[in-house]
Amino acid sequence: MMRIAAIILAGGLGSRLWPRSTERTPKQFVHVLGEGTLIQNTVMRLMPFVSTEDVYVVTPADMVHHVSEQLPVLRTANIFVEPFGRNTGPSIALSATLLRERMGDDGVMIVLPADHIISSVREFQNTLELATSVAGSTNNIVTIGVAPTRADTGYGYIQAGEEIVGEGSSYVGAVHRVRTFAEKPDVATAQRFIDAGDFVWNSGIFVGKVGTILSAIERHLPDHAPLFSLLTKHIGTDLYPDFLENVFKQIRSVSFDIGVMEKARNVCVVDGTFGWSDVGTWDELYRLSMKDGRNNVIEGNVVTLNANSCLVYGTSARVIGVVGVDNLVVVETDSAVMICRRGQTEQVKDLVDLLRRRHIGNRS
Repeated sequence: MMRIAAIILAGGLGSRLWPRSTERTPKQFVHVLGEGTLIQNTVMRLMPFVSTEDVYVVTPADMVHHVSEQLPVLRTANIFVEPFGRNTGPSIALSATLLRERMGDDGVMIVLPADHIISSVREFQNTLELATSVAGSTNNIVTIGVAPTRADTGYGYIQAGEEIVGEGSSYVGAVHRVRTFAEKPDVATAQRFIDAGDFVWNSGIFVGKVGTILSAIERHLPDHAPLFSLLTKHIGTDLYPDFLENVFKQIRSVSFDIGVMEKARNVCVVDGTFGWSDVGTWDELYRLSMKDGRNNVIEGNVVTLNANSCLVYGTSARVIGVVGVDNLVVVETDSAVMICRRGQTEQVKDLVDLLRRRHIGNRS
């Protein structure tokens, strides 16, 4: 019987959702929509497709306390601790290295971000069932694509190629070779992708056998692979923490998408038949949220007068008054206030970078 584990990537900073998301408490650990935090909801929708003992979270050392507090169902051994963040390439290399000791090369790992919103849990699990079936019976890395509903410039895209026909009827029309990955496009390019009809959004979720993932890392990240191979000798020993820190000091920061997925030839894509969002910006949160009669999204101690199509989000006890404005995003926390025009919230990340360069706090 195929053994399946889920690896939840919980190291992102979510700076485009500042000041709700901060360095100390990134967006995966805060309430955004619905019940629970994003990482709690990520774990819940895996149940019962993946058993609790086979759910793992990989996160930097300074985020472990959030994981432990918010996911008490996880054993300490199921939290893979990075000394510090080095992007998703090293996170996945570390996770696969540790999983090999527990599951062997034929165990199947589902890798997914901690900070996405997915509607229709049943459809999500049906998609995972297909993806794990393909990954477990082949040497492919299976990524999940979501049919685009608009020419969005905030997402990466995947171009699907020829269909893969398997023994099971569930494969028919649902599994394709990946022709190419495309990074976040401009508006015109995104529209061309939509018009072409063979592009899907890159959900950031992928599935593969542990051995397949490690082989891909060895082939496409040759500077990383030997260090993680040496790490294997120290797993479970007193030397492991120091050796792991030395590994992370030597490796470069690289995303798994760029370092491995875009180079590998054995990548296919399955259709994700569920609603999906990475909730990456305040614009996206506005799009997903219920609106009032004036098309406003209001949360917190907020009073509006002649305001239209605004998102006003308060987290403290202070009253926020918004008068005579349209298409604004106003976000207030105990430590900061951010005001931005709707449609320009991608620039919040640039604002956070500016605050960091000027040594103005955005950590709290």
